[in-house]
Amino acid sequence: MKKFLIKTVLYLFLILVALELLVRVLHLYTEDPPRFIDEYGVEKRVPGHNGYAVTGNRNQNFSEFRINEAGFNSFREFNPTKDKFEIALIGDSFIEGFHQDYYDSTGKKIESALKDTVEVYEYGYAGYDLANQMHLINAYQEQFELIDEIIIYLNYESDLNRGEYKPNTQRIAMLRSTVFRIRDNIKLLAYGSKIGIVDPLKKLVTGKAFQDDSNGYETNEIEVPEGKDQEYLDNFKNLVGLYGFDKCKTTILLDSRKTSSSFLAYCRANHIKYIDFAETFENTKSPVTLIYDHHWNDHGRELIAKVVSDYISDLSMNQKKCE
Repeated sequence: MKKFLIKTVLYLFLILVALELLVRVLHLYTEDPPRFIDEYGVEKRVPGHNGYAVTGNRNQNFSEFRINEAGFNSFREFNPTKDKFEIALIGDSFIEGFHQDYYDSTGKKIESALKDTVEVYEYGYAGYDLANQMHLINAYQEQFELIDEIIIYLNYESDLNRGEYKPNTQRIAMLRSTVFRIRDNIKLLAYGSKIGIVDPLKKLVTGKAFQDDSNGYETNEIEVPEGKDQEYLDNFKNLVGLYGFDKCKTTILLDSRKTSSSFLAYCRANHIKYIDFAETFENTKSPVTLIYDHHWNDHGRELIAKVVSDYISDLSMNQKKCE
């Protein structure tokens, strides 16, 4: 019996080692560059990290990222000057673009559409809401004063839940904890966590093993709870009051199909510009999101780049002085 147990443990260990090597060789695991909060209270990535982000259990989406010196995933460094025309593209994981090779990002597509006459700086970070974005602009005020156009991606359904910014120190501390470090270093565990294999164990540890989970697969549909429109609008007004809003060069990028009509009406009444990509997405016959993921695919990013570049072209042609 003792020999049997020893052999069982040994074989199990060898199987786990073999699986760990297999996961590493096939790069089935995803990489998540470390995060931190800088001296200005801005949450972002630790500069200088390169790697690959993976979606799906069979590398259904495999893309390379590059964290620049500013702490954001980008093909270029951010160096705004008075002599160049720069666009700041600010947003959450949709702008961060870990689902697309960094050298073929939305920002790069915008530059190509505008014949490389502009530089696009992508301030994207998974988890950003409007409070994060407004604080970012305010914290780096000197840099943004040199940037010619600021485009803020707003997901109305999830980005207006608070009216002031507070750094998420708790999340940063959690991601730096021993448990998460172990997960990130054991690639088999990271892979298992990504595809849900270790979910039963996590539920057992948290006491949720016997609770009914009816969430199912993630979909593209996210509904705004009833009665939230006024709260969201109040949060928006409060953020504008706290940080200001340069109406001359700031534009909101949104999908009107998922945005309250009252919020859009408020923007129009108060001369807050927005780019609506709803019609562009509706008119295309090809999918705009990834399989098993609601983020934009390459075609979706091409369409976003087109609506933004068309908007910038129209601004350049009209060249009206903003008052």
